[in-house]
Amino acid sequence: MVNPAPGRATAEGTANGPRRSATCPTDCRRRLGDALFARIAGPDGPAVRARIHTRPGPRRFGPGRAIRVVHGDASMFVGGLAALLLQSLHPVAMAAVAAHSGYRGDPWGRLQRTSTFLAVTTFGTDEDARAAIGRVRSVHARIRGTTPEGVPYRADDPHLLAWVHAAETDCFLRAHQKYGATPLDPAGCEEYVADMALVATDLGVPEPPRTRTELAEVLRSFHPELAATAAAEDAARFLLLRPPIPLVARPAHGALCASALALLEPRYRALLGLPASAGLDAAAGPLGAMVVRTIRWAMPSPDGRA
Repeated sequence: MVNPAPGRATAEGTANGPRRSATCPTDCRRRLGDALFARIAGPDGPAVRARIHTRPGPRRFGPGRAIRVVHGDASMFVGGLAALLLQSLHPVAMAAVAAHSGYRGDPWGRLQRTSTFLAVTTFGTDEDARAAIGRVRSVHARIRGTTPEGVPYRADDPHLLAWVHAAETDCFLRAHQKYGATPLDPAGCEEYVADMALVATDLGVPEPPRTRTELAEVLRSFHPELAATAAAEDAARFLLLRPPIPLVARPAHGALCASALALLEPRYRALLGLPASAGLDAAAGPLGAMVVRTIRWAMPSPDGRA
């Protein structure tokens, strides 16, 4: 019998140790992907995903549209976290979230509802997308309250909806351009903002931005209203320091947090009490890229891209 070359596998093992199962990478990928998907989509996630992607009917956004490219990429994990931190800086919007969203008592449920809404309105049929938007508008219509400072609010306030929309559009796009598998070209970035505007209009946002220039102008217009309230600081601590995840996942979550913070402009980080750090920014890029690549490996995109 011919002896194997050093390091070459045999049926019994290798020169460096026992033979690994040939299915180990596949099994690890499946287990990690299933665990992540269960967290973001819930126990009914596979059935819901199948309905979204296979139900026949016209789609608002066809294959190749910018919104499908962005929302189907693992970089959304970073963009979503950055968006939550940025949105929290509007005191009235944050007061409504703190009082009504249940992000502390049921953080995974809130994530699952949000991820399902994004999936339906991006990849689903036009009929399903409109139904999902109608449900959200119905919930918003029932939410009323008053901030600790005595300012009344309602969740369907067009002004607050405009802030939430602009913040998430900006963060999703920034994250994709930095960590996405296929960053958009300039025309694609403009298309993404315009695609998001279609959904925002149906949600009740008056004249949402349709270009990157308009998006930047909308964000600047909100600067005088922004502040880090106690509720915003509490939400940031919860998201960044005390997430409801196992200890084994904390390092990866820390990398996501560093990446999300690095996406935010210095003025926003300063409001959150997290001033810009050259060291953080330098480390965030490689760490974020590593975690996003791992998520992408475990969870192929809805459009079939690895």
